Amino acid sequence: MSLAARFAEAYGHPPAGVWAAPGRVNLIGEHTDYNDGFVLPLALDRRTLVGAEIAEGVTTVRSSREPDAVVFEADTVVPGEVTGWAAYVAGVVWAFRAAGLPVADLDLLVEGDVPVGAGLSSSASLECAVAVALAELTGTALDLTEVAHLARRAENEFVGAPTGGMDQMAAMHGVADRLVFLDTRTEHVELIPFALARHGLRLLVIDTRAPHQLVDGQYGARRADCAKAAELLGVPALRDATAADVETLTDERLRRRARHVVTEDDRVLGVVERLRAGKDPRAIGPLLSASHTSMREDFEITVPHVDVAAAVAEEAGAHGARMTGGGFGGCVIALVDTEAGDRVADAVAAAYAERGWDAPVVFDAVAADGAGRA
Repeated sequence: MSLAARFAEAYGHPPAGVWAAPGRVNLIGEHTDYNDGFVLPLALDRRTLVGAEIAEGVTTVRSSREPDAVVFEADTVVPGEVTGWAAYVAGVVWAFRAAGLPVADLDLLVEGDVPVGAGLSSSASLECAVAVALAELTGTALDLTEVAHLARRAENEFVGAPTGGMDQMAAMHGVADRLVFLDTRTEHVELIPFALARHGLRLLVIDTRAPHQLVDGQYGARRADCAKAAELLGVPALRDATAADVETLTDERLRRRARHVVTEDDRVLGVVERLRAGKDPRAIGPLLSASHTSMREDFEITVPHVDVAAAVAEEAGAHGARMTGGGFGGCVIALVDTEAGDRVADAVAAAYAERGWDAPVVFDAVAADGAGRA
C-alpha cells in the first residue's frame, strides 16, 4: 500500500501530495559546521516521506513508527508544548510562523527509511520534508537555503538541539552523484562529482547500532570548548585559526578540540581538491582514516562500536573508514572496492559477534537528490 493510500485510510481523504527529504551521510568534516568551517556531505538515497493536506482547526501528525497521533495548533504552538519525535514537525510550523511566513493546520502522515538515531540526520530529513510540504501548501516561495534555515531554526530553538546547519543544507541542496561542499560561513554551495560506481567503488554505511543522541550534554560541551578555544586565540571562529595557533593553547583539552577542527577543515579541502581534479576517489581514503583518528584522540567523540568497525573495515580492505555524524554512536563509512564490500561487511559483523554485540546493519550510501515532491 502506498503512503497516499495509508494517508487516506488514516484521515478519510487523500493527501494533497507526498513530499520527501533525504537523510545525509557526511563524507568528511565533523564538528566543523558550527566553527564556520567546511563540510562535505551527500544527500542519502534514504528518505523521509510526508503525506500532507490542509486541515481544519488542528494539526494532526501520525507516523508509521509511532502508535499515537500528536495534535497541536499551527497558530499557537510554542517550544516546549510538543516533545519527542513530533517536536521536529511542530518546530517547523513554529519556525515558519516566527519568521512571519504563513502557516496552516495540516493532516500529516510520516514514514521513511532513514535509520533513527544512527547519525544520518533523520531529524533534518523530517524537518525538511515537512518544510517543503508546508511551503507548497501555503503558496510560500522559498529557495533551498531559506528552507534549510527554517528547518535548522526548528531544531535549534524548538527542539533544543545545538546543531550546525550542515544537515538541513545537505537535505535541500543534494544532487545525485554529487557531494555538497558547503562553506558554512558564507553558505556557498558547490556540487562535487562523486559517482563511485564508475570507479569500481562503493561507500558502505555501517550502522553500529550504538545509540546516538545529540540533545544530551556531550555535543553542547564540544561546541562550548570550541567557542572557548576561539576566544582564547582571539579569532572569530576556529576556521580562522592555524595549526600553529592551536599549539599555543595551554589548556590541553581545548588544544585537542581546536586541533581536530583545524585539521578537519584541512582534510575537507584536501578531499575536495582531489575530487575536483578528477583523481581516483581511492586517493581520499587516507584522509577519511585520519579524520577518524582525530575524532577519537582529539575530539573524543567515538565509542568502541565505531572504533572497532572502522579498524576492522580497513583491515578487511577498505581504502579508508571513519565515523560519520555527531559522535557517541551512530555509523561508520568505509570506502571500498565494489567486489570487497561484502567481505568488509562480513568482517565487521564477525568482529561484533566475537564481542557479543548486536550485529551491525550495512548498506550502500548513494548520493541522491534533495527535498521535494516524491
